[in-house]
Amino acid sequence: MSGKTFTVEEVALHNKAGDLWIIIDSKVYDISRFVNLHPGGAGVLLAKNVAGKDATEAFFGLHRHEVLLKPQYARLQIGTVQGQKEIVKPLAAGEVSQVPYAEPAWLLKGFHSPYYNDGHRKFQKAVRKFFEEVVYPDAIKHEEDGKRISQDVVDKLCELNIPAMRIGPGKHLEGRNLIGGIITPEEFDHFHELIVNFEIGRLGTRGYVDGLLAGQVIGLPPVLNFGSPELQAKVVPEVLGGKKFICLAISEAFAGSDVGGLQTYAERDGDEWVITGTKKWITNGTFADYFTVACTSNEGYIVVLVPRQDAVSTKAVKTAYSGTAGTSYVTFDGARAPVANTLGKVGSGMQVVLSNFNHERWMIVCTSLSAQRRVVEECLKWTAQRVAFGRPLNAQPVVRARLAAMIARVEAGQNWLEFVTHQMNNMSYDEQSDKIAGTIGLLKQYVTRTGRETAEDATLLFGGRGITSTGMGKLIENYHRTSPYDAILGGSEDVLGDLGVRQAIKKLPKNARL
Repeated sequence: MSGKTFTVEEVALHNKAGDLWIIIDSKVYDISRFVNLHPGGAGVLLAKNVAGKDATEAFFGLHRHEVLLKPQYARLQIGTVQGQKEIVKPLAAGEVSQVPYAEPAWLLKGFHSPYYNDGHRKFQKAVRKFFEEVVYPDAIKHEEDGKRISQDVVDKLCELNIPAMRIGPGKHLEGRNLIGGIITPEEFDHFHELIVNFEIGRLGTRGYVDGLLAGQVIGLPPVLNFGSPELQAKVVPEVLGGKKFICLAISEAFAGSDVGGLQTYAERDGDEWVITGTKKWITNGTFADYFTVACTSNEGYIVVLVPRQDAVSTKAVKTAYSGTAGTSYVTFDGARAPVANTLGKVGSGMQVVLSNFNHERWMIVCTSLSAQRRVVEECLKWTAQRVAFGRPLNAQPVVRARLAAMIARVEAGQNWLEFVTHQMNNMSYDEQSDKIAGTIGLLKQYVTRTGRETAEDATLLFGGRGITSTGMGKLIENYHRTSPYDAILGGSEDVLGDLGVRQAIKKLPKNARL
């Protein structure tokens, strides 16, 4: 970029084809040679209110600020306007947004929280910086091409032990260096884990969010909690080191939320299980090396860790979100696994499956709510800069009413989630199952249902841009298309709502009367 300065009058002289300058946010761009390459046609740039003029309002009515930062467009800048200063600046890596409600309140100056301390704030800044600099470019790339997360990104995640932290606090963190030593394994709690999930959720690439080793988050805990020491010693280092991948294989075409209706069958043959059946909609299944499989058997319900082998085949299932998630149909055609790979006691598989659900559902709430909050930020920005009928969109009462509903939903969800997370920090696994399993189910139902309401509101606010997968409304389109996933994965809304109410009924005092 040249250090030259120009007056508005000098820029105005360059207003025709072959000699065309414009001003955007105090910067002068020579677009003479770009005009015929403009995706919207040359006529847009040669319009009287654009050619040789300050086109800031017109530009931000059509484009995201990130467009100006791309090398092919940044090089078109030839100077700045004398006496003017840049207003729209990109956030530095790790910096929090100053848009109201764009961030959880605890991250903002002047606000207080009983749940977070300065250590959490330092941790959040480091995690966000890493995700913006290292993960986000990979997320954009693979959300588009459908390929799995890049191995070099996996390696960098594992260097910081982010996959290990996504499992939550526990023995698996002992001796690990977390985020370069910003916190110790002893200090790590579920609020640190919530922070990691929030930074993942705000990527705005829903398929990649699951592709970012979500299969490990739900597939490895049964090994950690119910596997033999020998099995853990082999599998856990491979998976948390990013050398092998794991997934949870429960759902079938025959049984989704009805985990008791599974048809995959395991038959004992000496010291091995022989497993036959199919699983469907298995996250990360296309690239998994291990499968945590729920089966029936003559000895009752069991869960077995099955390594990939010739008798295990996977094929991608095409769904509404990106193939980068690795969603798969898995066939076990006489696959073999040692009986020593049984997770928990034979016949107690249902306990293994159910004990895993609370953490999975909580994780989905975290990423879902974070994505919803990102959408609120997008809508607050858009309605301020979009001019219609001579006024910004947010000058319209009906628009403000939609924004009010969106803000109320995300703030209510945030406070409920933080309350539940605090209980998780102070309860054992068994206590969580007894006291807050129903609450987590109701919370997930609330957040995912309000997420779809917010998706609908956001799409209406963005109009045609909200159903366009690129450009101004790309995050809205992605969210509107993929928000139903959160309502289904980990247990559908109706099932979880019913779980919450059934648990409440079960705990009603016998002497409760009006």
